[in-house]
Amino acid sequence: MIVLIDDLRSFVDGRPAEVARTSSTGVELLNRHRGHRLDELWLDHDLGDDDTIWPVVEVLERAAFEGQPFDIGVVIIHSANPAGAAKMAQALRRWNYPVRVASGNSAVGYIGPGDSGG
Repeated sequence: MIVLIDDLRSFVDGRPAEVARTSSTGVELLNRHRGHRLDELWLDHDLGDDDTIWPVVEVLERAAFEGQPFDIGVVIIHSANPAGAAKMAQALRRWNYPVRVASGNSAVGYIGPGDSGG
């Protein structure tokens, strides 16, 4: 199971994933998969307007604080916001989530009408 939380980008290779475009939808998606393994959780920092990934990070932190962390193979932070990505990685690593910062990762991109994805 792969989850992507990003307001604009998608997987350019079309891999199957559940996608959330807002933090509130991301929180709902995590709660729906509670107790199941997530192979990959892809996180963007800035989610449009004043929305950020922090409500999602707080759910992950709270679960770990309560002794029931989410079962995640790897959290991949693909944000183009370096300061936000660093803060996310620091927060999640503190709770022993496996984190990889992959800003500019070519697996995710803007896909839309007239967009070749590359």
